Order: sequence, then C-alpha cells, then structure tokens
Amino acid sequence: MADQKIKRAIISLTDKSGIEDFARALVDEFGVEIISTGGTAKVLEEAGVPVTPIEDYTGFPEMMDGRVKTLHPKVHGGILARRDVPEHMKTLEEQGIGTIDLVCVNLYPFRQTISREGVSMEDAIENIDIGGPSMLRSAAKNWADVTVVCDPADYAAVLDELRAEGTTRRETRLRLSAKAFTHTAEYDTMIATYMRAQAGLNEKLFLEFDLVQSLRYGENPHQAAKFYREEKHVPYSLAFARQLNGKELSYNNIQDANAALCIVREFDEPFCVGLKHMNPCGAATGRDVVEAWKKAYEADKVSIFGGIVATNRPVTLEAAELMKPIFLEIIMAPSFTDEALELLRTKKNLRLLEVDMTRGEVDRKQYVSVNGGLLVQDLDLTTKHVDASMCVTETKPAPEQMEDLNFGWRIVKHVKSNAIVAVKDGRTLGVGAGQMNRIGSAEIALKQARAAGVTEGLVLASDGFFPFDDCVALASEYGVTAIVQPGGSVRDGESISKANEKGIAMCFTGERHFKH
Repeated sequence: MADQKIKRAIISLTDKSGIEDFARALVDEFGVEIISTGGTAKVLEEAGVPVTPIEDYTGFPEMMDGRVKTLHPKVHGGILARRDVPEHMKTLEEQGIGTIDLVCVNLYPFRQTISREGVSMEDAIENIDIGGPSMLRSAAKNWADVTVVCDPADYAAVLDELRAEGTTRRETRLRLSAKAFTHTAEYDTMIATYMRAQAGLNEKLFLEFDLVQSLRYGENPHQAAKFYREEKHVPYSLAFARQLNGKELSYNNIQDANAALCIVREFDEPFCVGLKHMNPCGAATGRDVVEAWKKAYEADKVSIFGGIVATNRPVTLEAAELMKPIFLEIIMAPSFTDEALELLRTKKNLRLLEVDMTRGEVDRKQYVSVNGGLLVQDLDLTTKHVDASMCVTETKPAPEQMEDLNFGWRIVKHVKSNAIVAVKDGRTLGVGAGQMNRIGSAEIALKQARAAGVTEGLVLASDGFFPFDDCVALASEYGVTAIVQPGGSVRDGESISKANEKGIAMCFTGERHFKH
C-alpha cells in the first residue's frame, strides 16, 4: 500500500518552540487540517494559523480542568485505524470518524515540576500527562500509517520530506515512532520513581544512557563493548569531549582518560598529569602548562611511554613541541591553540580531546556492575584541605611542606589502594599502587623517589591509615620529613611515636580515599 498523504494533524504541546512555523507550513503548503488543544490552539490562532479546537472536533468540551480532552474515540480511532484493513476504514465511516495522519505532541513538564524546591504532591500529580502519552503511543503503534513527532528538532526534516516526497517515508515514520516510545518510556520512568518514593516503596533504579559508539572491543579483544553517556551534560567528562585528532578511542583509552580527568578536577592551579593503567605515573603543578608538563614528565619518563596526558590549561605551541616527541595515546585539555593543534595533528594516530573543564556543582553517582547486581555510590568529589591544625606530632610541617602535603593528598586519592605517593616541590617522585600491603606500596614509591635522586625533604601521602609504624620507620630512611594520612588505626599512637622519634611531621585528615 502506498504511503498516504497527510490530511489531518493533531497538535498538543507543552514545548511550543517552532510550532507556529511548522503548523503554518502544514496548512499553507500541504492543506493539512490542524486540530489542537487549549494553550496550543491559542498560540496557533494568535499566529494566524487556522485551527479546529479539539472540542469542536470531538463534540465534547474540555473538562475536569483539562484532564479530559483528547481521550475520545474520534481522536484515537482516527489515529489507530489501519488504513490497509477494510473493516477498520468501514468502522471509521460508520462512526463519522476521520483519519488523523500526523500527531505532534510533547508532554507536561513533570521533571521540571518535581525538581522545584518545595513542590507539593498535588502540583506533581497535576503535571502527570495522560492524554499526551496516550496519543503518542497510539500514533507510534500505528507508525505504518501515522507520522508522530514529539521533538521540535524533527520539524524541519519532516517538512523537507513532505516537500520532496509529498508524504513521509516509511523508514522515517518508524524512526519517529521509536523516538515517541522512548519519550513516553522516559516520562513514565520519572513518574514511577517519584510515585514509589511517595508511596514508601523500595527504590527501583532506572538508568538512561545514550549510545555514543560501539567500540572495537573491550578490555581484551574477545570482549564486545559499547560506550554510553547520560543525557545531561557533565563537565570533566570524556563522554562529552570533542575529539580533534587521532584514532577511535578504545575501551581502555576511555577508562584511563576518565581516571586522568578525575585527577585534573582536583586542581585549580596549572596542572598536568601523565597516566598509565588508571594510575598517575607523573603529576605536577607549575607556573604554566609548560612547567607543569616538564615536571610531570620528568617524574617518570619511562612509565609515561604510551600513556595519557591531561592538563587543565590550554595546550600552547611550546607545550606541544615538548609533548610531540613522546609516544602518547591521548592528550586532553580544555583547548589547544591553533599552532599547537597544527603541530600535534602531524601525528595522525595521536588522539587530541577538548574537554569541558568548567567548575560547578556536580551531583554524580558512580555505578559499578557486579554479578547479578549493581553497586551505586556518590563520587568521591570532595578533598579536605590539609592545614596545620591536623598535625598530630611534635614536629610541625614547614609552610612549603604544607603545599606538598595538599598536593600529595589530592594525588593519592586517585591511586589504586593500597596507595602511597612521594612528592616534593609540587610533583610526584614515586607512586606505589595496588599492593596487598601498605608497606609494599611505600617501598615502591620511596625507591622511585631515591632513583630520581631525591633523598631529603620528601613528603609522603597515604590513602588509608598506617596499621603499624613500619611505614613511618621506612619513610625516615628515605628522607621523608612530613606525612599526610587519614588516621583512624587502633595503633595510631605507635605511628605518632615513631614520627616523633624520627622528627617527622604527620597530619591526620580524618578522611579516607580508598580506590579499589
């Protein structure tokens, strides 16, 4: 059966953006009869678009404060009738019902309503749309015959197709149907979540993520993988980054890049981090991006090979000239100068990502799948500022040590537990990650610092408390003069005594940052 021309449309909208031009084109160019409701009809009438009010079409007034207006056989019969089924068309004729060929509907602002502070349940209930979802679902079900539009962004494409084809294509109607069912599903999810909370029922978690891309594979070549993003824009997010150069991102690239961005988010001053396998291998602050890069790179020239670099400042030509000779997988920054971009693009496989690093309130959850379940927690976004009042030892940290204590504390929270970081002068010198005991991580970090030629004035940061005083004793052998850790062990007194014995200043933050 050939696609039918659109003769009659029903339009009922909360978001009325662009509807005057869309409706006017339907009437003037294609002779479509427009049926409309309440506020939408008023907008169209004021714009000079001929409209048949819904009550004139159905023969029944809008009633019950607008709760009942489109729930009528003349509406749903006109939408749902299959044009290729003679019995359906005969019934329409017998009942005096005309076909409705286009449904343009979006829904009451339930999400916006319940997000208002102090909103009453009565207000929320009155913003639950009934007629709108019903029309959308009817039209979406009968997509073979009916064009359903719920997104103003689709108006132009629908009009272009009508001008070119005289009607909408079957594949277009199917796509629009899927969008409509998605629209109602998201709407129902919001309502269900709200009503379950009001009723005191157990929470049911509904997640909405849009596909960004299918990946070549996951962590390993035999694992299929995809990358999704949430609907709302999020800063410091790889999901919303703009790729300016290089190959497609891999699963492991995305994991590593996300870890790097989490570290960058800790710093306001010029900062650069090199990262490998989700752990920082070099991190540093500086006067500018060039100095930060130099210090971060020199912290571990070996491990950064094939790694990821992220900075919170625009990459300049000078910085690009220093980065280019190094084999890197990704460079991320809030922006790149034109000269830097031109230079770095000569490495065709180097991935360059422009990332929104705007500061602002972030209310984010972290989701981790386990067999048969899902763990959900708040992201670890806050980091206490280390100050002199946190010192628990007789020896007090010097002012320059306070800066390194804060630097190390912000880095160590992003290292896999058990985590130990050795720092000096605003850069990492040793990173001990993921060992089964803390002394093992300390040994790794401190040996790296010694290999870098630093044997005095070191600052040590630990993501968890010291269960024994052995880490303090070891630290003293490698030139550590200040330590920051959460505290909270039943043996804290032993660590404090050892620090006092060795002349080491030690601060307790009272805040743990495990990263398993």
